[in-house]
Amino acid sequence: MEARRDAWRIYRESLPILIVSLAGGIFAGSVLGSEGMTEGFERFPGLLLLLPAFLATRGNVYGAMGARISSGLHQGMIDPSFSWNRRLVNAVAASFINGIGISVFIAVLSWVILWVLGRDSAGLIELVGIMLISGVLTSTTLIFGLLALVFASYERGLDPDNLIGPIVTTLGDVFGVVFLFVAITVVGVAF
Repeated sequence: MEARRDAWRIYRESLPILIVSLAGGIFAGSVLGSEGMTEGFERFPGLLLLLPAFLATRGNVYGAMGARISSGLHQGMIDPSFSWNRRLVNAVAASFINGIGISVFIAVLSWVILWVLGRDSAGLIELVGIMLISGVLTSTTLIFGLLALVFASYERGLDPDNLIGPIVTTLGDVFGVVFLFVAITVVGVAF
């Protein structure tokens, strides 16, 4: 009987965030299909190649951060607040560095792959600029958004482990696409 109660609790905690994730995915898709993004993909060939990797790594990097924070909360090693805590600071710093580093790596790797295949590509500086801008913006937003949601859910008695996956993928997709659009606009003006 306890297993059934646990399953129902997980379902109750997860269902609302899954519905929000669905709405976030639809929003991200509508931004991705907008005229401005289509023009950006045409102006900077190669962006479409790096887009799936960029969005996937948001979930990977910040999902790991969320899992570390959740484990720290459950073990009593991290307080559910934005106070100075060495473990929390280390997790945030590592995630930020990984998020930025992998964004730049994705741009360079995409450019090299397109060059090797003899395909059209935007310049390396343009791709790196777009990925760097969108990487910094998404990293900053995901870190603070994820911390706020994990801490708030924990303080309300919800298990952050049930929420981290959908939260991270939704925030990563929504803000990843929005900030990619911002970065395309900024780099488009600069070049």
